[in-house]
Amino acid sequence: MIYFVRGKLHSILPNKVIIENNGIGYEITIGNSTVSKLPPSGSEVLLYTYYQNKEDNTALFGFMTKEELSMFHLLISVSGIGPKSAVTMLGETSPKDLMVAIITDDIKTMSSFPGIGKKTAARLILELKDKIKTQDAVNEEFGDIVPSSSGAPSDEKSEAVDALTALGYSRSEAFKTVISVWEENMPVETIIKLALKAFAGKNRS
Repeated sequence: MIYFVRGKLHSILPNKVIIENNGIGYEITIGNSTVSKLPPSGSEVLLYTYYQNKEDNTALFGFMTKEELSMFHLLISVSGIGPKSAVTMLGETSPKDLMVAIITDDIKTMSSFPGIGKKTAARLILELKDKIKTQDAVNEEFGDIVPSSSGAPSDEKSEAVDALTALGYSRSEAFKTVISVWEENMPVETIIKLALKAFAGKNRS
């Protein structure tokens, strides 16, 4: 397995890049978000990669971050979602936003990507929801996306989400509002107060 490729950015093609390493040019398929983050041609670049090896085709798919690569692996674990579809999805939105959409059953967002209809979006949500840690979805910053078979331990953010849902707000609203108000080392009581204030502001507007 080729975990990453580092070298000189030789050229940028439509949805692909050529990276030169030790005299070898690696053609790597990338999404729109990666294209926008690339340095100028001739600069050194590192892409985390997935190597597809089929009888009729071999290909490299590249990502700027480990988080994108981890989400890519989750997406292609779902039947019917191939590497190209997964790269396209990650080219349109961030891993964090995908995680929130999956956990909050946001079929509208999941079906907005090219080639992803409502049935496929529903299957993605069904198969991936239990694999994603709740605490990762509500973190403003997170490391690798870690599959989980039993959810996640409670922390300040997930406790705040639970409290808001107990007050009658939908889990989707609670997740998104907690994400918007949370700051590092913020106690759960403060998160809840700020979230309620944000909800009140939305109701007035």
